[in-house]
Amino acid sequence: MNYEVVVGLEVHVELATKTKIFCSCTTEFGGEPNTQVCEVCLGMPGTLPVLNRAVVDFAVRTGLALNCEVACCNKFDRKNYFYPDLPKAYQISQLYLPICHDGFIEIGKSETCKKIRIKEIHMEEDAGKLIHDADEINTLVDYNRCGVPLLEIVSQPDMRSAEEAVEYIEKLRVILQYIGVSDCKMQEGSLRADINLSVRPVGSFELGVRTEMKNMNSFKAIARAIKAESERQIALLEKGEKVIQETRRWDDSEGQSYAMRSKEEAQDYKYFPEPDIPPVVISQEQIDATRAAIPELPDKKIERYTQLGLTDHDAEIIAGSVYLAKLFECTYEVCGNAKEAANWILVDLLKLLHDSAKQPEDMDFNFDSLGKIILMVEKGKINRGTAKKVFEKVFEENINPAEYVEDNNLGLVTDTDTIYATVETVVKDNEKSVNEYKSGKTQALQYLIGQSMKALRGQAPAQTVTEILKDLLN
Repeated sequence: MNYEVVVGLEVHVELATKTKIFCSCTTEFGGEPNTQVCEVCLGMPGTLPVLNRAVVDFAVRTGLALNCEVACCNKFDRKNYFYPDLPKAYQISQLYLPICHDGFIEIGKSETCKKIRIKEIHMEEDAGKLIHDADEINTLVDYNRCGVPLLEIVSQPDMRSAEEAVEYIEKLRVILQYIGVSDCKMQEGSLRADINLSVRPVGSFELGVRTEMKNMNSFKAIARAIKAESERQIALLEKGEKVIQETRRWDDSEGQSYAMRSKEEAQDYKYFPEPDIPPVVISQEQIDATRAAIPELPDKKIERYTQLGLTDHDAEIIAGSVYLAKLFECTYEVCGNAKEAANWILVDLLKLLHDSAKQPEDMDFNFDSLGKIILMVEKGKINRGTAKKVFEKVFEENINPAEYVEDNNLGLVTDTDTIYATVETVVKDNEKSVNEYKSGKTQALQYLIGQSMKALRGQAPAQTVTEILKDLLN
């Protein structure tokens, strides 16, 4: 029997606000354990939460960017459960009236475009973090993350493969980065995904029994987990056994999942309206103002970049990273040559990033430097070989390219008399090669050109050197 995989994702996004959702504690990553906490986020008796308005603004911005309806009146609920990383023994979330609902993201090319529906987006607070000690006996808890604002973006079960799921979350990630609501650094936990997966016979409309794998924090892990879990479920069904609805832990090093607990339903959490926070009311004017302020998103950028002369492939790569897109925009603004800007980014920059094991978000040089280097090449001030060396220096040390060229005497030699005198000396010093050229060995010319360029430190126009050399030889 052929089976179809059915996948839905619950994506948790840590928002880039300066303070937590219900208190003024910092959200900065990497603080010493339990130093970024207060009475409110630790749930001390008698404390009251105060909603951070920036969280609401970010939620509205996210919903509009993901084609959602924004609920003008939404409210918070308490989700009750007992776990060591949740000091209040409940989480403030949204169940009954979430802030956004009924949106979508489109994945795939235009001819194979597929719409992945978004069921809802709700605001909530994060829990703490458990750290299992090396002795495998003790478990430590860090409450710094308690109260960090989250958006949970819940998709419909519209994905049918690991590839579709990864493409969905990759596109979601870049949209969130474009609109500035999160850095989406998966290695720091800013973007995490829970996978809801079931299988069913091809042609069936009834959903199978689903399992959930929580807190996936890399694209590779998501893809591997979906493939492995679908194979596990199919194998059970083929043997006539049942799939159990449960939460499973994915072990990426072993490439398999393990049962953790039976899958909870809403009633297990004993949800009830949050008594300490009134309903959140958003005016239509606020929604309209937010919609107008949303920047150009990836799909529109790709369309505009192709109009500038980039191929679809090049446009998709550049627009697929908010950081590459920013560099491209700045470079194009300075040099006015879109294709040349794209070539430098897709060849030279990506090589430097690869060799240094850095990501585009790690770039810390002035983004107008690349455009200035391209202009120096186009104006004949430096050649491309020198430009590559200058750009490498910019990438590593954020130097001023014009000053670096001048201070290190890297500019092109344009004085014809100087070039002529240098080439003339090379001809006199290489009598054997000159005779070989005159006897018909044309490869000797390339050797003489190389020697001339070496004598000029590669700083003379190759065409000028070649013309002068041929004139002298003939």
